[in-house]
Amino acid sequence: MHIPESLQDLADSEAVQFLKRPKTILRIFAGVFSLIVFSSVLTDGFQNKTDSSKLHCVLNGNNVACSFAVGAGLLAFLSSLGFLALDAHEGRIASTRFKTAFQLLDFILAVLWAGIWFVGFCFLTNQWQHSSPKQFLLGSSSAKAAITFSFFSVFIWIFQAYLALQDLRTDAPVPYKRSLDEGGVVLTTLSPPSAASPINMPAAGPNSLSYASSALSPYLTTPKVPRLAMMPDN
Repeated sequence: MHIPESLQDLADSEAVQFLKRPKTILRIFAGVFSLIVFSSVLTDGFQNKTDSSKLHCVLNGNNVACSFAVGAGLLAFLSSLGFLALDAHEGRIASTRFKTAFQLLDFILAVLWAGIWFVGFCFLTNQWQHSSPKQFLLGSSSAKAAITFSFFSVFIWIFQAYLALQDLRTDAPVPYKRSLDEGGVVLTTLSPPSAASPINMPAAGPNSLSYASSALSPYLTTPKVPRLAMMPDN
């Protein structure tokens, strides 16, 4: 394990550079906000009324509102952790198709979570407005915290969708680029030399080899020149 010798080495390390990325910062904030939403509702969101010992949701007594906040917050928190772990290993992904699929999934989920948090913010705010202030002794601060951080989560996930879209535009693969390059190498290898251009080609005759046969068959042997025989003097 490499131990940095100075503060400059620590600042230039991969872990610090990863934490300084805008995408990483947004994922951390998204996870923290989601954690606050579901933990605040889970701990103090269910209270008993002054005249009953049964637990009810502090958001207008609607258990669906509290369940929505807990479920959405927990799933968004796990989603942020999962994508944060995948971002840490993004440099080790060699497959271009897998990287493109990962960026596309990141964009789709970011847009989806932005819409979920917007609907959740409107729903929780509506239920809180219809809640009686003296109906529960505790839980008002937890409800306000869940509403506030659900509102902040909308913008966090919108920014994540924007960064994911930028990554898709920047790292979009060129289709068949490698195949075209390889085909260019093959064509270059099979192309005739510059000296044997069609302008300088010798005229084809009955006793001469054609250009196509000489170019495609480099191992053909040239015909031998007939030897001259010495005639004896009479």
